[in-house]
Amino acid sequence: MRGGGLLVAGTTSDAGKSVVTAGICRWLVRQGIKVAPFKGQNMSLNSFVTREGAEIGRAQAMQAQAARVEPTALMNPVLLKPGSDRSSQVVLMGKPVGELSARGYHGGRQKELFEPVLACLEELRGTYDAVICEGAGSPAEINLRRTDIVNMGIARAAKLPVVVVGDIDRGGVFAQFFGTTALLSPEDQSLVAGYLVNKFRGDVTLLEPGLDMLHGLTGRRTFGVLPYAHGLGIDEEDGLRVSLRGTVRESVVAPPLGADVLRVAVCAVPLMSNFTDVDALAAEPGVVVRFVDRPEELVDADLVVVPGTRGTVKALAWLRERGLADALARRAAEGRPVLGICGGFQALGERIEDEVESKAGVVDGLGLLPVRVRFGVEKTLARPVGEALGERVEGYEIHHGVATVDGGEPFLDGCRVGSVWGTHWHGSLESDGFRRAFLREVAAAAGRRFVPAPDTSFGSLREEQLDRLGDLIEEHADTDALLRLIEEGAPAGLPFVPPGAP
Repeated sequence: MRGGGLLVAGTTSDAGKSVVTAGICRWLVRQGIKVAPFKGQNMSLNSFVTREGAEIGRAQAMQAQAARVEPTALMNPVLLKPGSDRSSQVVLMGKPVGELSARGYHGGRQKELFEPVLACLEELRGTYDAVICEGAGSPAEINLRRTDIVNMGIARAAKLPVVVVGDIDRGGVFAQFFGTTALLSPEDQSLVAGYLVNKFRGDVTLLEPGLDMLHGLTGRRTFGVLPYAHGLGIDEEDGLRVSLRGTVRESVVAPPLGADVLRVAVCAVPLMSNFTDVDALAAEPGVVVRFVDRPEELVDADLVVVPGTRGTVKALAWLRERGLADALARRAAEGRPVLGICGGFQALGERIEDEVESKAGVVDGLGLLPVRVRFGVEKTLARPVGEALGERVEGYEIHHGVATVDGGEPFLDGCRVGSVWGTHWHGSLESDGFRRAFLREVAAAAGRRFVPAPDTSFGSLREEQLDRLGDLIEEHADTDALLRLIEEGAPAGLPFVPPGAP
C-alpha cells in the first residue's frame, strides 16, 4: 500500500478527532504500516517546534509520535494562532506570514493557501503508505464551505474517504450524524463512508438499535463505538477554550513518596499558550496542579506558574486587574517559588517594549526579574539543549520577545533571582532529571517534605497513553473495514441524504 488516506471529520469541535486520528496512527504503525498524520489548517495556541525549526500544532506533533515518525511542517502547513476573538497570526509552513482578521482570512487568503496545503498532503502520500488527516470543527459549516481547505474541500480534492466522529457523552449524536451528512452536497456526501461514536458509557447493545436506524436513514454504517476513557492526557489543541480546571488530568497517579504533596497553581492568563508545559508536573506522584484566577488561590500553593501567552501585555493587565500581580510580588518577597515560562517569563521582567504583538509601546513588567524584553518582527523558533540544576534539559522556543538579562543567576537562557525563575523554554519540565531537581528546590523553598519519584519517565507515560489510543481503535473499531477505506477509498453508490447543501 502506498498513498492510502482517510479524513477523520467531526460533528463538532472536541468530538474527538485528534484522539481518533492519533489512535488510528498508532494502530496502523503497530501493523507495520508507514503512516503520517496531517491537518491542513489548525487553529491552536498550543504549538510545537520541529527539528527543522518549523512551528506546527502540538496535536499534530503528538499524532506524529503516535505514528512513530518525526513531525514536520508538511503535517500542519497552516496554523492559526488567535490573538483576539477576531484576528489570528497565520503560520504557513512553520513560519509566521502575517496577522489577519477572520473576515480577511476567509474572504480571500484561505483560498490562496489551498494549493500549498494540497501539495503538502500529496507529498506525504507519496512518501507514506497511509496519511490520516484530521478535519477541523465540522464539515457541515455551510457558511465556510466555499473556502474550506481542511474538511470536505481537501477530501474532494484528494479523493479521501471520510469518517465522521461524534461525542455521544454530550448527547444528540444521532441528530449530529444525520444533520452533518444531510447538510453536505451530493459530491461531498459521496465521500462520507460512515461514523464513529466516541466517549460511550454503558451497555453498547442498548445503542445498537439506534445505529441500525441511522444506517437505514443514511445508508452509512458505524465503524465503531469507542468507550469513554478517563485520563488519556494527550496534548490539547485549543488554548482559548481552556476552563479553569481543578486538575490537569483525570488519571489517578501514585501517592507521594514523601510525607507531603506539592501544590502547583497555574495562572490562567488570557490567550494562554502551551499550557501543556505543566503536564509533566501533573504526572509526578504527589504533585497537584490546578488552574487559578484569584489571588486567594495562590496562598496555599507551593509553586506558582505563569505560563505562556499569545498576549503578554494583555496578560500583564489581567494579572494586575485580578490582584494576582500583587500576590506574585508578595510571594517573591517571601522567597516562595514562582516560575515564568515564555510570555510568563516576559511578564515577570522589568519592562516590555512591544510594537509588534499588542503595539502598546513601553509597558512596565512585574519587576520580579532583572529582564527587559523587546518584541521583534521575527519569531524565534528553536529547539535548545542546555543544562540547569546539574541536569541536561531539552526544550523548544516560540516567541517574538527578545530578552536582555541584566542580573540574577543564569537559568535556561533566562534567569533566576531567589525563588523566582524565568525562561523562554517550553517543554523543559519533560526532561525527567531536571524536573526532579527543580521539584526538590521547590519543596525545599516551600518547606514541604516532598520527595520526587525516582523513576517517573514522562516520555514513557506519553507512550503508554498513545498505546491506549491505539488499543481503543484496535479493540472497539472495525479495523478491517477502516483499512479497506484507507486502501480503496469510499465505497461506490452511497445514497444521497436530502436536503443537501443549500
